[in-house]
Amino acid sequence: MDLQPFTSADVAAVRDQLGREPRAVAGVAWRCPCGRPGVIATEPRLPNGSPFPTTYYLTCPRAASLIGRLEASGLMAQMTERLAEDPELAEVYQAAHERYLADRAQIAAEQGTGPVAQIEGISAGGMPTRVKCLHALTAQALASGPGVNPLGDEVVAELGGFWTNPCHPEHVDPERPAAPENPDDSELPDNPEPRRRSESPVSYESGSSQDHATSPAHPSEHHESEAS
Repeated sequence: MDLQPFTSADVAAVRDQLGREPRAVAGVAWRCPCGRPGVIATEPRLPNGSPFPTTYYLTCPRAASLIGRLEASGLMAQMTERLAEDPELAEVYQAAHERYLADRAQIAAEQGTGPVAQIEGISAGGMPTRVKCLHALTAQALASGPGVNPLGDEVVAELGGFWTNPCHPEHVDPERPAAPENPDDSELPDNPEPRRRSESPVSYESGSSQDHATSPAHPSEHHESEAS
């Protein structure tokens, strides 16, 4: 995992994308070829103390909208069925779950937030046995690169060149509601206390975070604000 710094320009960009202030950002995990953050990495605990399991948070509004259509098509149920029928796919998906937890632990250690008991063993998107949020799986696939999350890779392939037109602020609908604090909050345990890819041929243009090391800006949303 190789995160990029979260600059003041990135803070403004993500604010435009989400319609609210980003919080607990540890860094930019994937940058769109247009230069703006597309996936941010978040700390496992928000400044108010709440546990936050969504380590990789998709911020690109264009990708999020397209993924919403895929979710509405019934794709998640189909993928869940495939996991039950394909042992090899299930094995790689399990590995993606474990990678997600390892990345979160690394972020927690680097940011000094420590382990968060309320979300221990909980990754995102329904992993390791179901598919409940394609946004979460896609975020991991973009952040980690091809071959880590097989189902996330498939979604990236379905999206195609969603970055074809630069995602500048003027292209964002001002009436678009703010993004949810946690798109995958169904994974959280009840009453937390205290409040507080099977192999894929997909090649991600400006894909994984290591590919972004040479891109223009270096966002890391968790440094200057708090979390998504």
